[in-house]
Amino acid sequence: MSKPFLEAEWRNLIMVNYVVDPKILEPYLPAGTTVDLFHGKAYVSLVGFLFAETKVLGVKIPFHINFEEVNLRFYVTHEGKRGVVFIKEIVPKAAISFVANNLFGEKYATAPMKHFFLQAGEDFVFSFQWKSDGRWNMLEAVTETHAVEMPPGSEEEFIAEHYYGYSRKNERTTFEYEVKHPRWRVFPVIEYTVNTDFAGLYGDAFAALKDSVPASVFVAQGSAISVGNKRRLPLI
Repeated sequence: MSKPFLEAEWRNLIMVNYVVDPKILEPYLPAGTTVDLFHGKAYVSLVGFLFAETKVLGVKIPFHINFEEVNLRFYVTHEGKRGVVFIKEIVPKAAISFVANNLFGEKYATAPMKHFFLQAGEDFVFSFQWKSDGRWNMLEAVTETHAVEMPPGSEEEFIAEHYYGYSRKNERTTFEYEVKHPRWRVFPVIEYTVNTDFAGLYGDAFAALKDSVPASVFVAQGSAISVGNKRRLPLI
């Protein structure tokens, strides 16, 4: 068996989920995939989390082991496989963006970022911040401290249980890679804050999210993960 391309821990994933018109996703849809719907609805998620103990081909690269990521993503299927397509992924390290964009065909961008996690009495507080056009964006959640199982058939399960990534190189070329991790537990959210320039970061098609109420917000505990090598799907 080949060595995974990437191994890491994904920790404390804030997942803010919006129902959208699937038509706005069509320009980003990789060939051979279709939008994955939950009860007939299409979703995008704004996700902030911490990469930790990161290894590329089994090697830890100095100064690129622990870092933040914030991404906007949506959900697709391909031949029965359920996967994720990223509209944009933001990280604080230019080298990470270079490798992901050139080797995986992703849509990474580099920006100053910071985060904190703390316990405040009987609550956890999770916060991610990233700077764009001279201003700080923020994604923050206050949760209970006891993680629980995701109910089968729930919206949380739909969002979290996608184990493939798909990237669009052009109209006919799609890359696929597998993401492995155990089923996650989630921290119930008490309150949250989303202060994000959706239009500036992701384009006018997503501007309405700034004033939209999310369909759900949860924080996944996270786990060790592995990302397999990409493969090119057969031409459509």
